[in-house]
Amino acid sequence: MDAKEIEALLTPVIEQEGGELVDLQWRKEGPSWVLRLFLDKPAGITLDDCAYFSDRVSATLDDGDKISKSYVLEVSSPGLDRVIKKDKDFERFTGKPVKLRLKLAAENGQRKFSGVLAGLKDGKVGVLVEKNLKSFDRANIDELRLDDSAAADFGEDE
Repeated sequence: MDAKEIEALLTPVIEQEGGELVDLQWRKEGPSWVLRLFLDKPAGITLDDCAYFSDRVSATLDDGDKISKSYVLEVSSPGLDRVIKKDKDFERFTGKPVKLRLKLAAENGQRKFSGVLAGLKDGKVGVLVEKNLKSFDRANIDELRLDDSAAADFGEDE
């Protein structure tokens, strides 16, 4: 079973319980396979929520041995620097500070940018970088995350 199949299987289970599958990683790390799920809920996700979702996911995957190889399951919060992948994330986080890394460098050779997310339109991601609106092909974005260095703006250090 690959990552897309696992995501298709688990998304309805997680959503039925009021959660959101933000990101999923399915990879071999050393000798072990690791299934890492990043979950969220409207009011945020707690440690108890992670334990609960871990039990639900395990039961779903164990039913009929959906994944034939042995693996380690990790369930956690997406954190302050959560990844932005889904269409609804672009709408939800428009106006928030972000950082992105491109697969292929821009014309000036730069691959990393920081700015304010301006949204998604026609496969292009808009980011306000130093007062200039830049447009990036979504397909060329290796990673787009909320910029957690702006966490102090939300009163975390107080």
